[in-house]
Amino acid sequence: MKTYLLMDADGRLYRSETKGLWGGHRGSKIYGRLDCPAALRAIARGCYVKHRVFFADEATAIAAGFRPCGACCRDRYQIWRTSSDATPDQPPAEDSGER
Repeated sequence: MKTYLLMDADGRLYRSETKGLWGGHRGSKIYGRLDCPAALRAIARGCYVKHRVFFADEATAIAAGFRPCGACCRDRYQIWRTSSDATPDQPPAEDSGER
């Protein structure tokens, strides 16, 4: 049986029989869709892969302290950017697309 390595809300990795629905970049703490064009470009350049994590759902990504990608989740990113949840460790800056 195939298993997938996912991240939980506490930032711990665990094995799951269910594939993750969202991807993220551990260094920048950004999450987004698995088909995100910015993430796919970074993967094609050879970066990003060793820092990539996966989440079962969007709520788990948010609970783990990740913010939405400005490239593939523009509506969520704009809400995050204007919310009080934008903290000093995650300033509301333009998204580089590096997830």
